[in-house]
Amino acid sequence: MTLSGKHALITGGGTGIGLTIAQALVAEGAHVTITGRRQEILDEVATDGMTGMAMDVRDETDVVTKIAAAVEANGPIQICIPNAGIAEGKSVHKTTLDFWRNMMATNLDGAFLTIRESLKSMRGTEWGRVIAISSMAGLRGLQGAACYSASKHGMIGLIRSLSEDYLGQPFTFNAICPGYVDTPIVDRNVVSISERAGVSAEKAQQMMINANRHRRLIHPDEVAAAALWLVRPGSESVNGQTIEIAGGQS
Repeated sequence: MTLSGKHALITGGGTGIGLTIAQALVAEGAHVTITGRRQEILDEVATDGMTGMAMDVRDETDVVTKIAAAVEANGPIQICIPNAGIAEGKSVHKTTLDFWRNMMATNLDGAFLTIRESLKSMRGTEWGRVIAISSMAGLRGLQGAACYSASKHGMIGLIRSLSEDYLGQPFTFNAICPGYVDTPIVDRNVVSISERAGVSAEKAQQMMINANRHRRLIHPDEVAAAALWLVRPGSESVNGQTIEIAGGQS
């Protein structure tokens, strides 16, 4: 129970990677606040050691108010995991400004607001970890997904800059960059890719599988294991890094 007494906040914690990381942190003794836009989903999945809290990461007032309430209820946030995001491809010539702004508001603004508000309480403690869930698309351009790739590149830039700002202090800032993970997002992308490319659902899924170097979807537990490593003793010198989980070299 290495995280006993620690309070973690995970956005997009009701499903997929976020929920799997939350479960892993609870197993290590942390209390985890999971957020998402639908309270009913959070209530369904929250177990002992978790608090579900509806929060829209695109809304600054909501983020400020809800994170302050989480701190009031469960203490300072010492593990901050901005994970909420939209993963959707669209050709640039078909990308409207509304699509662009919503992607940036969720993936990048949401990460910025979550980290900023979490740091208000974290900075008053003697230990803290910020782990952004980015993507391999944050390290290289993803064909047909310029908007998504730009948002994830921005997240990595934010993390790297914060790691420089807090050098020598007991806080680290890192990004995990998975390839295609076996989550509901992949299920939704199967439909999207199938429609855009005019291929079968099976072909669309195989395209994503082939994009991972080891030719299989990544299990959410693999991402959670990386997050656990970053919060356990021995990771203190891992800072400003991008941890690639993609089955091979990028």
